[in-house]
Amino acid sequence: MTSIEGIRTISEKLKNYRIDYPLTQKQLADKSGVSLRSIQRFEKGEDIQFSNLIKLLSALDLGSNIDALVPDVTRRPSAFVDKKSRRQRVHIAKDKSGGAVKPFQWGDEK
Repeated sequence: MTSIEGIRTISEKLKNYRIDYPLTQKQLADKSGVSLRSIQRFEKGEDIQFSNLIKLLSALDLGSNIDALVPDVTRRPSAFVDKKSRRQRVHIAKDKSGGAVKPFQWGDEK
């Protein structure tokens, strides 16, 4: 998805949400503090300032959904892996003369 497609998708969804809320563009402008012209431009699929988008989301009681845009990194499975543990090399046991010691064998192995 390109940034233009993303803006159009979000603007269309917010427009439909505003209509179902129900609020007029003017009422949303008054409630959010964003200019009526910015709301009109945004609902046509044009770009607006990020701070204005946050204000619109808050005015439509969607501010808590911002967490869905960028998930908390500490809740990813990889965050639970101990990052301090280091990989260790295999240790080969050596006898006193420096030669490798034969691996352990059970009594029934030949």
